[in-house]
Amino acid sequence: MFAFYIRRNTMIYVTGDLHGDINRFKDKKIKKLKKNDYLIVCGDFGFIWSGTKKENKVLKKLGKKKYNILFVEGCHENYDLLYNYPQEDWNGGKVRTISGNLRQLVRGSIFDIEGKKIFAFGGGQGADRHIRKEHNTFWEQELPTDEELIDALKNLKNNDSSVDYIITHEPPSLLKDFLDADNELIQTNQLNAAFSQIADSCKFKMWYFGKCHKNKIVSKHYHALFDQFAKLD
Repeated sequence: MFAFYIRRNTMIYVTGDLHGDINRFKDKKIKKLKKNDYLIVCGDFGFIWSGTKKENKVLKKLGKKKYNILFVEGCHENYDLLYNYPQEDWNGGKVRTISGNLRQLVRGSIFDIEGKKIFAFGGGQGADRHIRKEHNTFWEQELPTDEELIDALKNLKNNDSSVDYIITHEPPSLLKDFLDADNELIQTNQLNAAFSQIADSCKFKMWYFGKCHKNKIVSKHYHALFDQFAKLD
């Protein structure tokens, strides 16, 4: 008798802002993830905020998941704590390993994950920034430096300006009228402008972003995510 085994395809899911909500990991889809699978979070991860023993315990628990948890940073992260984690190489790009299988995807990196090229660029600007306190509820690092933007554009150019997927917290400003015409969730700053430049010059299958707290397929190439999960084909 011969036993035949069908190799299971790796699962990659993307979701939106977590804001430190551990309950998102109890979703039926996520509980089915196994070793070598992935969950990618589009910013506002939120579990790196206070630096307490309780928080570090949660981070270690997440790092012990069988599957990989990857996230780009948003506009509600403690950057002083986040940037204490050293950068290292991983799957073609740069990451900060928080704990075990939990990693932050460094801005501007392009990763090769299961044969898929994924460009990641975190950061953003909160509409309530003017009432927040620096190094307490907001950080200058939320918005990228010119150097980070230049490096990101160079990385894309070195990859023939073509990737499979783009993961960010902010959307490009060109989507403002489709997402939030009545308020200021989407600003016009150097990050949004750079994203619009990337949208015009780069080929990609789908761009996933959080920020807007909406689950909406904006068009064939743009998908806003909040508390739902999108599967990468």
